[in-house]
Amino acid sequence: MLRKLGEKFRTFLYGRYGSDKLNLFLLGLGVVLCLVGSFSRLYLLGLIAYVPLILAIFRMYSRNIARRQQENRRFLQMFTRLRDRQNRYFSCPRCRQKVRVPRGKGKILIKCPACGERFAKRT
Repeated sequence: MLRKLGEKFRTFLYGRYGSDKLNLFLLGLGVVLCLVGSFSRLYLLGLIAYVPLILAIFRMYSRNIARRQQENRRFLQMFTRLRDRQNRYFSCPRCRQKVRVPRGKGKILIKCPACGERFAKRT
């Protein structure tokens, strides 16, 4: 009986997205909000904690893998930009390629590595 149940569970999970960095962040955020809500008198915070937890579970069991990978990629890009304090990121006006340039150089002329477009920005 347990073997049949295990096989049904495996077939249910086949083709599902699973976990990634964004899901781990959402689960951690939900647990922290739940703990803060339970140890303080902010009961609404405990209810709000269910939102990231439900979103993480939805993302894990989703079959739209391309969409979940795109969400995770955007999350990782935003997270690396928050940590990267030495560089600024601009998008090329022609091809929308992201270009990284050093901070604090004043007004510089930037050349897009993808299309060769030149544009001026202040860093």
